[in-house]
Amino acid sequence: MAAIIDGKEFAQRIHDFVRAQVWQIQQDAGQGSVPGLATILVGEDPASEVYVRNKGRKTREAGMASFQHRLPATIGEDELLSLITELNHDANIHGILVQLPLPAHINSDNVINAIAPEKDVDGFHTRNVGLLGSGQKAMLPCTPLGCTLMLREHFGTLKGKNALVIGRSNIVGKPMAQLLLADDCTVTIAHRYTENLIDHCRQADIVVVAVGKPGLIPGHWLKPGAVVIDVGINRIIQDGKTILVGDVDFASATTIASAITPVPGGVGPMTIACLLYNTLTAYCRIHQRPEPEETGFTLAQGIGQLREFREAS
Repeated sequence: MAAIIDGKEFAQRIHDFVRAQVWQIQQDAGQGSVPGLATILVGEDPASEVYVRNKGRKTREAGMASFQHRLPATIGEDELLSLITELNHDANIHGILVQLPLPAHINSDNVINAIAPEKDVDGFHTRNVGLLGSGQKAMLPCTPLGCTLMLREHFGTLKGKNALVIGRSNIVGKPMAQLLLADDCTVTIAHRYTENLIDHCRQADIVVVAVGKPGLIPGHWLKPGAVVIDVGINRIIQDGKTILVGDVDFASATTIASAITPVPGGVGPMTIACLLYNTLTAYCRIHQRPEPEETGFTLAQGIGQLREFREAS
C-alpha cells in the first residue's frame, strides 16, 4: 500500500517555521515590525469566503498582521485597481492576495498585474511568471511550491525523475512544470488534447494531477512505485452525502503508487502554509533580511527555532 503524504502535518511544520521567523523579526526590529498580508474578496462567493477567512486566521496565528478587504460584487474595476495601488504603497503590507475568481465585468489579468511584483504572494504577476520561466528568483505560486516541497522531502532529490504534470493552468500546471524542470526532472505536460495519456502515466516516476475531474486517473494507469500529488478538489455525492475527492482514484492508486497525497488533507493545507511562507519571503526581500530559502528551510532548523520561540514566550 502507498504511503500517505500528510499535507496537514507538513503544513503545520511550515507554519511553525514561519511563526518562529516572525518572532525573530520582532526580536530584531521590534514588536511593531511584522509581515503584513492584505486579502481582497470581491462578492459573496461562499467558498471564497471560507478560503479568505482561513487565510486570515492562519496569518494571525503565525504572528503576522492580517488586513482583509471585502468589496461588493458591483465594484468597478477602476475602484479595485485604486485600492491595490494604495496597498502597493502601504509600508505595513508586504503581501497582497486577490481572491479569484472575480466577477465577469472585472479583468483578472489587469488586477493581478496591478499588484507590485514584490508583494505578489500568489506568484501570478507576469513579471514573476517570467522570472520563474527564465530560472531567476521569483515569487513562487503557492500550490506548486507546496507540491514541490513535499516531493523534495519524499525523494531527497528529484534529479533525473520522469515527471508528468496533468493540467496546464497558469495557477498550477505551468508553474509546477517549471519548478520540476528547475529540480532537474524530465517533464511532460498533458492536457485535454493529449493522446494516449495512459502511456505517459506508466512512464512517470512523479504524477501531479490538477484538472478538476474526479477519478480521472485510475490506479492501473500508474507506473508501479510512482509518487502521486493530487491537486484536484471535487465535491461529489456518495451514499447521499457530499464528500471531497481528488482527480486520482485514491483507492486503486494506493495499491500501485509508493506514495500519494490524500484529498482532503494533502495539497490543500500546503497552499495556505506556502502563502505564509511567501509573505515572510516578501517581507525579508523588502527589508533586505536573509530570506527563508537563504537561511535554509530545513525541518531541523525550523524545529530548533520554534523551541527557542516557545521558551522565550
